[in-house]
Amino acid sequence: MTDIRLDAAQDLRVGEELPLETLNAYLQAQLPDFGGITKVGQFGGGYSNLTYQIQTSSKAYVLRRPPFGAKDIQKGHDMGREYRILSTLRNAGYSRVPQAILYCEDETILGSPFYLMEKIEGVILRGKMANKINIPEAEMGQLSRSLIDALVDLHRIDIEATGLIQLGKPEGYIQRQVEGWSKRYAAAQTDEIPQMHELAKWLQANLPLEGQASLIHNDFKYDNAILAPQSLEILALLDWEMSTVGDPLMDLGTCLSYWCEAGDGDFEKNFNVSWLPGNLTRREVAAYYTEKSGRDTSNILYFYVFGLFKNAAIMQQIYSRYKKGYTKDERFALLIWGVQELAKKAVQSLEDGKI
Repeated sequence: MTDIRLDAAQDLRVGEELPLETLNAYLQAQLPDFGGITKVGQFGGGYSNLTYQIQTSSKAYVLRRPPFGAKDIQKGHDMGREYRILSTLRNAGYSRVPQAILYCEDETILGSPFYLMEKIEGVILRGKMANKINIPEAEMGQLSRSLIDALVDLHRIDIEATGLIQLGKPEGYIQRQVEGWSKRYAAAQTDEIPQMHELAKWLQANLPLEGQASLIHNDFKYDNAILAPQSLEILALLDWEMSTVGDPLMDLGTCLSYWCEAGDGDFEKNFNVSWLPGNLTRREVAAYYTEKSGRDTSNILYFYVFGLFKNAAIMQQIYSRYKKGYTKDERFALLIWGVQELAKKAVQSLEDGKI
């Protein structure tokens, strides 16, 4: 049995600071058994909402807040919504989410709303750790299938019975997403990248029919899954900020857009471990999802291309905030390269007619 013991602390860094005295006083007042903050570190893996580990003398918590300078795109950083999603899923009996503990909308504490949740101990496989991961090919293959099984299970949740249907409006979801991300890209554009405009036009001109709606995560990938170190069981899924209800193939397409292979570029390999030996290929992922879900994925190229376009637009938004000086995180300086790479990849996929 594989035993991964990568030090979780290596993912923590000194980051964008929190006003600890104010935060500590607030949490002590709200949570009688909180104790007091002894240590704080920011998780360095994410590129959107900021995530911190809050350590007390007896327990570790995770705090989530929006990025600095994100008031122009508040909808994508709605802490209250994310908190309600976690709570609703837990109340519906879905165990693969952390327990949400507290939501604060008082912006005088941190300068923005935030929420606190439990810290689930486990391993997260991030692209930057690829050279330290020694999972045998057979186990890696099983893990990649388990990840897609988790996606299929997510799409089977009864959105009516759980009340999750209230998260969005399934009708017209694909068109709204295409139009919305095209506008967001245009609003955040800093460099001229012709492929992005070409893709926006193609996506609008080739809108597919919508399938039966389900809960969709919208950011489903290896580094949003917490694994048990020995069994590689998927303990929890993270980063529900973009989850909603809509066509589940939009979720699969986004997942595939992250799913890099051995022949893909270095930029993509920095963001995932799906290129390591033993993993399914993108086409194998689509075929496995089809087999397990029973859904028609014959038009998966459209959803894959949209996933690449959306990821490029998200990177553009983050890069734009960096260029404006809202964040000093130097990782963001390279994201314009990512926008260019993903745009080229999407156009090439259309030309080749395959994912």
